[in-house]
Formats: sequence, structure tokens, C-alpha cells
Amino acid sequence: MPGQLIIDWAQMPTYNTIMSIAAGAGLMSCVSFARALRRESDILLESWAIAFAVPGFILAVTGIHMTLTWPMAKYFPFDNIIFGEPSFGFGVLLLAAAFYLWKRAPTIRANDDMARYVASVARPVSLFILGLGLALIAIAMAGLVFRLFAAPAEEPISGLLADYPWVEAIFMSGLFGFVGIGAVLFPFALRKFSTATRPGGLERTVGVVWGLSGLGFFLFGALNFFTHIGLIIHTTG
Repeated sequence: MPGQLIIDWAQMPTYNTIMSIAAGAGLMSCVSFARALRRESDILLESWAIAFAVPGFILAVTGIHMTLTWPMAKYFPFDNIIFGEPSFGFGVLLLAAAFYLWKRAPTIRANDDMARYVASVARPVSLFILGLGLALIAIAMAGLVFRLFAAPAEEPISGLLADYPWVEAIFMSGLFGFVGIGAVLFPFALRKFSTATRPGGLERTVGVVWGLSGLGFFLFGALNFFTHIGLIIHTTG
């Protein structure tokens, strides 16, 4: 019955509602930006800078708070590692991309092959992206092994599966795993990224896994605005 679980929410800094929407929007924007670089000769780079800056700021600010305060979390401190640290890393990457696109838009547009030029700029930082990908795959494995992500019965909608922890564990671990696979493949997909070539298998794979996982995080985050409000109402003493 709702109300059996009591949580002191002041001791649980959690932002994975807006984080999830921002992460989903950021991932889908990356895929759309890559497609635009290949297909559009008059791409408005400043608009993409804004598209990256908005979710990047949200992820960087909320992510760094969760990252630096996780030892003080009274409940489920591993949630702050799972959501906080990857969000912080992704947020900083998006902000860096936004700043570069905003400042260097004329330089990028001056190149005959904008896609290849942007790929060459992104190549050095792709090592960090690969590292984040490995971390996300590790999070996905932890979610499966330790049956994480299961919602309590007091949470509306998601709580209906409280007796079946594997369902949400597989779903959420799948999202993290998909993003991780795309991040691990990203440095290799950059090698042939050019307007003069057709998208290869690696590039298509990155686009598919980031697009699908981005949509999943986006929709799941929107749903959580309802379910988490209900959880707070049902667990506040």
C-alpha cells in the first residue's frame, strides 16, 4: 500500500527527471547534427550551438552537484554515481561543442567538407567519449547483476512492476548499454565521416543506438515527472 515507505527527500539529491530529458535531447541532437553536416551545405551552426548548450548546461550543473554530494546521499548513493557522473561528463562535452560551434562557425563553413573538418576537431576528445562509453557499459552490467533501477511499489505506473525487478533493470540497463556501445564506436566512426562518403556500418550503428536510447531517455524522463511526483507524495511522512 502507498505510504509504507518513508523517504527523507532532503537527504536525496536526485534530478534524473530533467536529466533524462536533457540527456535524451542531447543524444538525439548529436545524431541530427551529424546528419545535417552530411546533407546540408548551408547548415546554421549557431542554432546547433544553442541546441547543445541548453541540455549541456542542465546536465553539467545537476551532474556536478550529484557527483560531488553522492557520499552524503542517505538513500541509494549509487544512483548519484549512475546518473550524476555520466550526466556531468556528457554535459561538459555538449557545452564544449556548443562553445566551439558558436565561436568557429565561419571557419567551419569555409571548409569544402564540413563533416570531415568537424570529425578531425572531435577526434582528440573522442578518447574521453570512449572512456565514458566503457563506464556506461559497466553501469549497464551493474544494473543487470545487482537488479538496479526497480521502482518501489509506492511509485505510480513504474511501481506496478515492483515485484518484477528484472523488467526495469533490463530496460534501463539497455538504455545505458546502447549509449555506451555508441560511445565506444564513436572514435572509429569518425575516421570516414565525410560528405564525400556514404555512411558506413559503424556510423549507422552509432546513429541508431544513440537515436533509440536518446528517445528512450527523453520519453522516460517525461514520464518520471508524473511518477516521481507521485512517489514523493506517497513516501513523505
